[in-house]
Amino acid sequence: MRTFLIAAMAVLTASAAHAETFAIQAGHLIVDAAKPERGASTVIVTDGKIVRIDDGATAPEGATVVDMRDKTVLPGLIDVHVHLTGNAGEPWYQGLTPKYSEPYAATVGLKNALITARAGFTTVRDLGGGAQASVAMRDAVKEGSFPGPRILVSGPPLSIIGGHGDGTVGLNPDLRNAIDATGEQIGVCTGALECARAVRRIAAYGVDVIKFHATGGVLDDGQIGLEQHFTDEEMKAICDTAHQLGLKTAAHAHGPKGIAAAVRAGVDSIEHGTFVDDAGIALMKARGTYYSATLMAFSGLQMYIGTGRYTANTEAKGRATLAVWGKGLNKAYKAGVPIALGTDAGVFPHGRNNEELGLMVSKGGMTPRDALIAATKGGADLLGLSTETGTLDVGKSADLIAVTGDPLVDPAAVTKVGYVMVQGRVIPMR
Repeated sequence: MRTFLIAAMAVLTASAAHAETFAIQAGHLIVDAAKPERGASTVIVTDGKIVRIDDGATAPEGATVVDMRDKTVLPGLIDVHVHLTGNAGEPWYQGLTPKYSEPYAATVGLKNALITARAGFTTVRDLGGGAQASVAMRDAVKEGSFPGPRILVSGPPLSIIGGHGDGTVGLNPDLRNAIDATGEQIGVCTGALECARAVRRIAAYGVDVIKFHATGGVLDDGQIGLEQHFTDEEMKAICDTAHQLGLKTAAHAHGPKGIAAAVRAGVDSIEHGTFVDDAGIALMKARGTYYSATLMAFSGLQMYIGTGRYTANTEAKGRATLAVWGKGLNKAYKAGVPIALGTDAGVFPHGRNNEELGLMVSKGGMTPRDALIAATKGGADLLGLSTETGTLDVGKSADLIAVTGDPLVDPAAVTKVGYVMVQGRVIPMR
């Protein structure tokens, strides 16, 4: 026993001796976006955790000094809706080409993860990608093999036959039948029992959240439209099964009937919510359902409509959604619905996610402070990470960024990122 204790003490002593400490000196410091900012301060980080915050510019002996005294240091941003394994502007048939295998998609995701981190995002939720590619990407970043934000993944979203997530929509019937015969579309389901089974199949890959398409989508060529797809019973089976497995749920939803049905089914967040009506807003407020407006997705639509990248049907749906850009968020904000920042990155080029805050202000009517709260604390709460990130309180993960300007006054400040740290790891900025 004596020998064991001596060995254990030696290990602990060696660990302490090699503990990495950073002193991040800030001109201004936002510990919590909901509270007044501090003046000149220093955030002390040891082994990936915030251990204390000092007034002024300090530096413990042996610490790596990070001089950000001309910048504002704040909690890292959180994007609850990205698509890292895909790129904006790719033709709809890209996924059918030989190149776009799951191993290749994972490499695309790792590239885009770094781009997203450099834009100031220290946590993201990837809502739609191949199960193996998504999990591999997440785990490679988590173990430190590749730089990037903390990543949560859903794997493939659930869809009805012929719906937004059915990859055979618009294909030659023979090709569609061949793909259906393989049984590889694990997220396409019909009926409550089959949908519950699909949730379990996707969960078995080790995902963090279950996403389903409660309504039609804009970028597919389907003719069903943007209203409710899954039945009420199917949505409830999806949500109940996911929650039984300890997973949260997210619903892609545009039309008001589909939004309301997803909320009644117990979904944790509504993604897009483009045509949400007053009844849907009231339901979300009563049930505490989060709203992620993904306003940057509309910027992506603007970039590519009329360029030949979309089918005529997709362009028609895109123009209809552009006509109500930001109106749903404005309703939700005024009603007090909880809001988290989501962007739908991948519909627009990765790395522009931080422009969402400006749109939340200009299109959604939010104050800069409330937009920043949604981009930090809102995302952390929705993702179940409030004890770990979202603020710079002592004991939390060192997820922080430094920007030029004051994002509590000017949301464009978060587009001027000079330094990023994720869980105590410094992100290379070039």
